[in-house]
Amino acid sequence: MTTFLNKKRSVPKSGRLLFLLAAFFALTTIVEPAPPPPRAARVEGRLTAEPVALDPGDPARGRVGALIYRRGWVLRSDAPRFGGLSAMHVENGAVTAISDVGDVLRFRLPGTGDTGRVAITALPVPYGSPLRKRNRDTEAVAVAGGEAWVSFERNNLIARYRRSDWRLEAFQRPEAMRRWGGNSGAEAMVRLPDGRFILFAEGGGTASRVLLYAGDPAMAGTRSVEARYRRPTGYRPTDAALLPDSRLMILNRRVDWPVRLSAKLVIADLPAWRAGAVIEGREVATLEAPLTVDNMEALSVARENGRTIVRIASDDNFMRVQRTLLLEFELLPERAPQLRRQ
Repeated sequence: MTTFLNKKRSVPKSGRLLFLLAAFFALTTIVEPAPPPPRAARVEGRLTAEPVALDPGDPARGRVGALIYRRGWVLRSDAPRFGGLSAMHVENGAVTAISDVGDVLRFRLPGTGDTGRVAITALPVPYGSPLRKRNRDTEAVAVAGGEAWVSFERNNLIARYRRSDWRLEAFQRPEAMRRWGGNSGAEAMVRLPDGRFILFAEGGGTASRVLLYAGDPAMAGTRSVEARYRRPTGYRPTDAALLPDSRLMILNRRVDWPVRLSAKLVIADLPAWRAGAVIEGREVATLEAPLTVDNMEALSVARENGRTIVRIASDDNFMRVQRTLLLEFELLPERAPQLRRQ
């Protein structure tokens, strides 16, 4: 979970009073506490999906950068723990999302079967008391077969779960991750088909720290080397996924006062597997006003019917002034001709 008030921005002296007033107003009237620790391992709720346009002021608009907009929704549920989406995996119309309060949310994409329900499962916490929010701060997920790897940001650990019942199988607090910040740690994770892993820290100077793992990061003794990700100026990575052509797609988010949100999608080659390697990509799309955008944190990529489908979702921070968005795009092939705005 990334609370906007935790992001440090330089503010001119003339604007400091206004900034403090805005921060106080946000803390006292806008920011709602995260839901309490779960009392049951699994709950269900109703799910509604309200369609949204890419550009509310120009509903016919169908393209942003190298992405063609297919459809999108504002998701809502009567389940009190619904929200806070930080990462997701979409497969055959089924969404498995991780929230930043340590829950797994499972539901169907709107229009693909039984889309009116959401099941929410509380993950077993591998470290510390499950009653403390910091021990439930899950930010990234990687799925392979019957297993899922989840990153816990504030404790900078990686846990592996059995997907059938979300039983905890293994976890590690890697020494190399202990230097990562408590609120800017393990934010994105990619598992390669050969079993290697790439982990991105959210923060770290002008470039984000990256760990390249030779195998399962939840197992003791797995070798890793440190790399860097040169992110777009002013942005931080919030999720990443592997494209069908074995390149990386990285979702980056920016927060500016007064609460202006934007997101950039970047495509990068896989790094050389050595210490000091650098990941640097090419921007393919920017979501910013007047386009539909929120605190975009979750990314999933799949090959469907010969097309590369990109889905991104937002973390509403459990705040009334934000939304849980789920947006779906098609990634255009390289060197595709410029399409007339549609």
